[in-house]
Formats: sequence, structure tokens, C-alpha cells
Amino acid sequence: MTQDWWSRWQALDHWLAQYRPLWATVPFSTPEPDWLRAQPAAARWLEALDEAACEQYSEDLPALAKDLSPFWPELARRASLLAVPVAEAPATPLAESRARDMPGRKRLQAGAFAAALTPLESRLIDWCCGKGHLGRTLVACGAEVVTGLEWDQELVVDGNALAARDGAAVTIRQQDVLASGWSLPEADQVVALHACGELHRQLLRQGSEDGLARLSVSPCCYHLGVEGHYPLLSRRAREAARVSLDAGEMRVVVQETVTAPARVRRQRQTVSAWRLGFDGLQRQVRGQDHYLPVPPHPAALNRADFRDFCLWAAERKSLALPVDIDYQYWLAHGWRRLHQVRCHELVRHLFRRPLELWLVLDYALYLEEQGYRVSLGEFCQRPLTPRNLLLDARRG
Repeated sequence: MTQDWWSRWQALDHWLAQYRPLWATVPFSTPEPDWLRAQPAAARWLEALDEAACEQYSEDLPALAKDLSPFWPELARRASLLAVPVAEAPATPLAESRARDMPGRKRLQAGAFAAALTPLESRLIDWCCGKGHLGRTLVACGAEVVTGLEWDQELVVDGNALAARDGAAVTIRQQDVLASGWSLPEADQVVALHACGELHRQLLRQGSEDGLARLSVSPCCYHLGVEGHYPLLSRRAREAARVSLDAGEMRVVVQETVTAPARVRRQRQTVSAWRLGFDGLQRQVRGQDHYLPVPPHPAALNRADFRDFCLWAAERKSLALPVDIDYQYWLAHGWRRLHQVRCHELVRHLFRRPLELWLVLDYALYLEEQGYRVSLGEFCQRPLTPRNLLLDARRG
């Protein structure tokens, strides 16, 4: 069934514009977002959630949208706006005996991606292929020959060695795909699994300009390569858009990750509390109620304490701290703010997937403008990877 991607994109664009205050403000740096003052009842409801409830809602955003819809009624439309087909073909991962140097999650992602594209064309290009793990998976799933493109010469050498060891019809060549003046190898289909930002957008542009018969892309890290305002690819979308994004706002899309180990989560929470505690402290010391960005800290500080972090951060920002600081008070402030941030961020998280789909639907519209028939769906379930959208476009 042919999908009306234009109507889908317009509906999302209108919905996102309506709720821009909910997703454009960063709670980490803004203790009192504008929406908090406009909807104090929603703020009270959110801030009453305990850690377990926050965790549950972060894993069940449809339930969160339903429970917040009394405050923002249009949130009830979220599920219908996001509906896309889900691939039903069973994954076909590379056999473990042939998946040397291939992380287990990557192996499963490649298998799901390949299965969603079956039947494959004969000659494929694997765009930004790394060591060619996807290419070897595609050959095992029916592709006759795969040419990989990769800019890192060390990965090219390793990938060709892996292909030779397995006797796979995969050849990787060194290529900066963002360079000018080069031509795509002859192929029937070009695929890209999680090429980041401008890398996947360059594939859409160059692949369509060169008239490739089939383009199959799962995008990732949409913000990379964006400077200033992001220019939509589709002419119709550019002319009609109510929403505009910069690189910082595009980062919202990729903030979702699969669950990290408990130790890593605890460390992240501790560092976040330190940063928020220092934020409260610096606002008082400077007498200026706005966020002061602090650069990434050295890993050695993870084994230190809050006071050490504050001294390090103050030195980096050329801020003289008083000698009589009550560090325990500001550490407790940081932990209180962390819970507040987590509650407020739940609202923002509701818009990660809508913003991602808004971007990918723009890609679909662009490809339609270049003469392609476009399908769009999920090639795997979210626990395997949150970046599970797949554009599959065929010429004519």
C-alpha cells in the first residue's frame, strides 16, 4: 500500500510546532522551563514521581503520553503519529563462527537489517562499512557481491582480511564519501546501517543523483555535521516547515540508549549530580542565574569526590570559589536537581521519536522528489537498537 508521506510529515510538523516549548528547553541547564509555569499542575504531577516510576515511564513512553494527556490533550495523538510497519521477517545474523571481531549486538542488528531488505539485489555497496560485518552478512543472505566504502585505512585492511578468511565476496576500498569528485562503483543497491549525520545524507544525495536503483538506509546521529540551522532535504518540507532545528536540538533524537550496566548508570548519575551541584554553586558565587557549561572532565576525577570536581570545574571556568563553601549542602542540591531534571526530561523524551520520524520523513519526501518509491518501517525492536528506522527506496 502506497503511503502518503507528505500528509504524515505535515501532521508531525504541526504537532511538534504546537509543543515546541516542551522539547526545545533543556531541563539540565534550565531549572524552571517555561512550560512549568504554564502548567504547574503537570509539574507537580511529574515531580511527585519516585525513581521507580521515572524508570518505568522512561521505558513506557506511550503510557507517559496517556497519563500526561489531561494536561496536554494533543499528546493523545502521539501513538498514531508514530505508527510505521514493523519488519516481520526473522533475523538472519551471520553465523557466530564467521562473526570474528563482531560485537554480539552489532551481529544481531546486521542480521535484522539484512532480513528486512530481503530479497537483496545482486551487486551491493555497503556505505561507511567499517570492517565489512554488514557486507559479509548481506552475502550470506543472498547478495552476489558487496563493495564496501570506508575512509579508515586500518579498518579497510582488517575488513578485507576478514572477508578473505571467510571466502566472502566482499571487497572494501578506502574512500572518504564526503569528498568531491569521486564516483560510486557500479551497483544495483546501496545500503547503510547507522551511518552518522552527513554521511547518510550524502548517500541520499549522491545515490539519487547517480540514479542508483535502490537505496536502503537506517540513519543515526542526525546532528553530526550540522552547523547552525539544519536545512531540510525536501523542497516541499523546506517551504512548509513550522519547525526548525539546530544541531543542539537534533541531539534530543539520539539521547535514548539501551540500558547500560548498573555500574555505568550509577557513575553517570553521580557525575550528573556533581555537575548540577556545581551549577547551583556557581550561580550563587557569580550572582548570575544562568547555566555555565563545563567541559568533559578527566576520567581520574571519577575516583575523586564532589569537592575535587568543584575545584576542577572552577579552575576550568576561571571562577574563584570562597574558602567556606558547604560542599555537602551543594552536593545534596545536586541530587535534588538530578531528580527534578529526570522528571522534567520525561516530557522531553516524549518527542525523541517524533523528531526522528520528522527528520526521516523529510528524507522520504526528498527521495520521492528524486523519482523513488519509498517504504519506511522498523527493521528490529527497540531493545536491539533505538535507531531502528529503515528507509528502502526504489527507482521508478
